[in-house]
Amino acid sequence: METITRINDAVNGFAWGTFGIVLLLGTGLVCSLITGFFQITHIRHWVKSTFGVINGKGRIVNDAGALSQFRAFCTALCVTIGTGNIAGVSTAICVGGPGAVFWMWIAAFFGMMVKYSENVLGMYYRRRNAEGAWSGGPMYYLEDGLGSHENFKALGKVMAVLFCIFTVLASFGIGNMGQINKITLNVEETFLADVDRGLFMGIPRVNWFIGFLLMIVAAIIILGGFRRLAAVSEKLIPFMAVAYVLGCLLVILLHINELPAVFSAIFKFAIGPQALAGGAAGTAVQLALNTIRSGCKRGIFSNEAGLGSSVMAHSNSCAREPVRQGLWGIAEVFVDTMVICTMTAIVVLSSGAIDLTTGIAKEGINDATLVAKAFGSTLGKPGEWFVVLAITLFAFTTVMGWSYYGAKVTEYLFGVSMAKVYRVVFTGLIVFGAIMESNLAWDISDTFNGLMMIPNLIGVLAGVPLIIKLTRNYVDRRLNGKEVEPMLSYDMDLQRDEARAVEKGMD
Repeated sequence: METITRINDAVNGFAWGTFGIVLLLGTGLVCSLITGFFQITHIRHWVKSTFGVINGKGRIVNDAGALSQFRAFCTALCVTIGTGNIAGVSTAICVGGPGAVFWMWIAAFFGMMVKYSENVLGMYYRRRNAEGAWSGGPMYYLEDGLGSHENFKALGKVMAVLFCIFTVLASFGIGNMGQINKITLNVEETFLADVDRGLFMGIPRVNWFIGFLLMIVAAIIILGGFRRLAAVSEKLIPFMAVAYVLGCLLVILLHINELPAVFSAIFKFAIGPQALAGGAAGTAVQLALNTIRSGCKRGIFSNEAGLGSSVMAHSNSCAREPVRQGLWGIAEVFVDTMVICTMTAIVVLSSGAIDLTTGIAKEGINDATLVAKAFGSTLGKPGEWFVVLAITLFAFTTVMGWSYYGAKVTEYLFGVSMAKVYRVVFTGLIVFGAIMESNLAWDISDTFNGLMMIPNLIGVLAGVPLIIKLTRNYVDRRLNGKEVEPMLSYDMDLQRDEARAVEKGMD
């Protein structure tokens, strides 16, 4: 076990360490440069094309085998808006101080264009499966994108298979049992602390009850197919996001006088040599690097830009234009990090749990209790209950989303029939998440989660020339009014069919 732990720590440090963060931010910078910093220069356009059509065209389905743009967006947000928006932010602040929030924003700024680029490639290389539904994701632009370059066919296929293997393994751990375990522990500690738990097979009975209850609810949704999952997501995601933001706003308003000090601390500790008040962690340079690494890592962990996971949801959109769905990728990162993570950070920093003059958490505060304490110190017990319910909801929607991602990569590896078997196995493992106690399993699945990023970003970088062409084609036609033939698919037959649909105004 010690050997496995050391190996996992080494691989995890590689995937989620400096190499992984530099690879991600570097890819984000490249994607921003080649698109002319689209997230800023065309901010009005992408906002209007996403948030501006949520109650209109964004809900229209013009393809029997697809989801509306908004449903595809909500399905992706199932995983993106997760425990990282609460626990991840508190960990970043505890480890890296208030300055970590600044680097979380930086990671999100570049992550917007990584997510955009992933979605553009995912839409361009998608294809119909045996049931007539769209299938897309990093495995396809690795095989058909990277693999289309001379002498890279075998490498593209190997990278695609590796991405799928890492995704399946991550889905069982951090996408399923890890989330269920977190729900179980939080519910027990908050609502069932005084309940006689009894034992069954050496495990508290209440754990079995929670596990089976969650499994039944999940089975109703997951085994109903991706349309049922998407329909639930469309109803649940907006509700839980708005409810959490309103809860945060209430706490922030009650600490409104602290806002100047909060933002001052965020920028002061972002790079300054006084980060964390020159604590015992080492030199000023080491402290600054720790702040940068913590903020970037948690930002990535929250919005998942670079992992390639949400591409599989976005690729099911009824949009014909790759860039049109790419815009929803920008919106996804914006909602997740710039809005929800920022709200969490302000609540934490304005609550008094963090000393804004030193950047250090006060005695008795740790990353596991930081957000609950922040809400509790303002709203009392109801505030702590609110956080637990939010974590429960966020974690459960993450399980829903990962069930879809795991099914899509299983479909790529073994076909549609095995994807159905995967859903059954995935649903059954929910019970084990409620009764397991080992942390090593979660650490290993976190490593596989990080390993997904490497082949995906290689695929994105290999697709840079295509991303440039697709973006220019879209801008020329949609924004500059030029008569240019649209670029919609790698497949000539699909290109022809999709172009006809676009001409008829079905995009």
